[in-house]
Order: sequence, then structure tokens, then C-alpha cells
Amino acid sequence: MRNLHPVRVGNCLLDGKHIYIQSMLNTRSDDIAASVAQAKALEQAGCEILRAAIPDMDAIALIPAIKEAVSIPLVADIHFDYKLALAAADAGIDKIRINPGNIGAMDRVKAVADKCREKNIPIRIGVNSGSLEKDLLRKYGGPTPEALVESALHHASLLEQFDFHDIVISIKSSNVQNMIASYRLAAEQCEYPLHLGVTEAGTARMGLIKSAAGIGSLLCDGIGETIRVSLTADPVKEIEAAIDILKAIDKRGGVQLVSCPTCGRTRIDLISAANAVEEALRSCEKNIKVAVMGCVVNGPGEAREADIGVAGGDGCAVLFKGEEILRKIPESEIVPALLAEIEKL
Repeated sequence: MRNLHPVRVGNCLLDGKHIYIQSMLNTRSDDIAASVAQAKALEQAGCEILRAAIPDMDAIALIPAIKEAVSIPLVADIHFDYKLALAAADAGIDKIRINPGNIGAMDRVKAVADKCREKNIPIRIGVNSGSLEKDLLRKYGGPTPEALVESALHHASLLEQFDFHDIVISIKSSNVQNMIASYRLAAEQCEYPLHLGVTEAGTARMGLIKSAAGIGSLLCDGIGETIRVSLTADPVKEIEAAIDILKAIDKRGGVQLVSCPTCGRTRIDLISAANAVEEALRSCEKNIKVAVMGCVVNGPGEAREADIGVAGGDGCAVLFKGEEILRKIPESEIVPALLAEIEKL
């Protein structure tokens, strides 16, 4: 267990006891109506910390509009211009993402640190393998984990000079192995909360796979306080993917579906049944395990840890609860019968 310096982001406390799911708006920063609508959709989907790009002073107007529409903390994503950070803080932002080394002279770093301390606003330092400092690229011969961590801790030291310590660090790479190694190294060298993510992970398909491998590995090591699954897709898909990753490693409650890949013994349309059950239970908040198995030979045995489930027969299935077989049902009633029993749990 890491010796963690807790950081508060709005109503979220990054202390290692809960893993917070993040996403980022991908609407235009000058379209307030669309940004507010997407913020609402993300909160409804389960987003717990939301980030928005603030590329110019006009985008500051997003902050009060979004904060009025949702109750989750809002993070301002800022690059290079320290005045945007000061304006975002005055507008009521909950967290600022900025790299102190990229905003100019130390008096500017001090201005941001002082303003954020005054308003109890944490700062996230985000290091990316694609934008690593040239001197570190020369020193290490590329964006190695050692280079990424040195960059992150250097940026943190600039804030520490002004007695600012409410810092969150992210060290992102599109290379999964480098990402994992970087975060493991950072966890050894600092006490700040870590925001996990595989950057530029790709489309909904490959991005989910890379994120599950990278984020999931680190969370299983006990590393990471917040996560973002970066997908080239609707940001709501990022939330769904993050929730599924957390469920898969028993870091989040809700329904877990156990279903077999089918084989030559299968005599029902198990794939359709499993998909229908999964979709029907998507918003179910019960902490249960549901099994949809292909045959009675192994079904109940393989899924004995499930709270409720079905195992297929020849055009039929048995409905079981734990190791108790409840009754036999025809194939056409598999999904409704299973959902009805789940409703009783």
C-alpha cells in the first residue's frame, strides 16, 4: 500500500479508497449548449470527474454553465497560458490540468500555485510520451519510463517550491508496457495520487483492450486513484468501458455476467440470450453474479459461484440459484424467466 498524500477534487477525495472514473468533453469549446448536454450525459452514465478543454478566454464561459448543470467536479484542461488557469480558478473550476514547466517564468508558476492554494484547487500534472522535453529525450534516448517520471516529478517540484502539494500526476503513453512501467516507477518515487490512462489508445475496440491491459494491471497492483479510458468514440463509451474494467477486477459493484463461449454441446441460441441478459441488466445496481451457460453438463458446476443463472439443454434450459436447480424452462422463456428471478433477489 502506497503512502498516499490525499487530494480533494470537488466532492471527490483521492485517498486510495475509491477509484474515480473520468472522461473529457469532445464537443467544441465554443459550443456551450452541446458541452452542457454532453456533460449531463456523462454524469448520467457514471462519470465521476469531468474534464473540459479551455483553449482560450472565451472557453471560460463553459465552467459556470457546466457546473450549474452537473454535480460532478469539473477539471480545466489548460496548456501554456497561465492566465487561463487564473481565470478558470476564479470561475469556480474544481481542478486544473497544467504543466508548470510550460507556462513560462517562475512568477507565473507562483501566481497559479498561489491562486489554487487560495481557492483549494488541486493541480494535475500530465506528462505525455508524445510531448516530452527535448533534453530528456536526449538524456534517455527516447520517451522511456524513467524519462516520463523524471519529467512529471520535475513539474511537481516547480509547484513544491511555492509550498503547493495538492498535486495529481498522470504519465501517459500509447505504449501499454511503457505506461505500466512508468506508473509503477512513479508509485515508488512519489506520494501523489495517480491518474491512470493509456493515451491515444485508439477506437472503441482496440482502445478498450489496451486500456484494460494497462489500467487493469496497475489497479491490480494497488496503483491508481482515478482512471480514464481514452477512446476515439463517444465519451459515454469511455465511462461504460471504465465501469466494465473495474467490475472485471472486482473494484466496482453491480452485475457481473458469467457466460460460456459455447461448444458443440450447445443446443440453444446462447449468444443471443447472453447479449439480451447483459443489455437488460446494464443499469441494474445489484451486486450479483449472473451466469448464462450453454449446457447442463458443466453449466451449474462451472458457475456455482453465481447468485442466479441458466444452463442450456436441447431447446430448453434449467434455471438455478447457487447449486439449487429451480426449474426447467423452454428456450423462449430463458431471458424473461432469468430476469424475473433476478428481480426477486
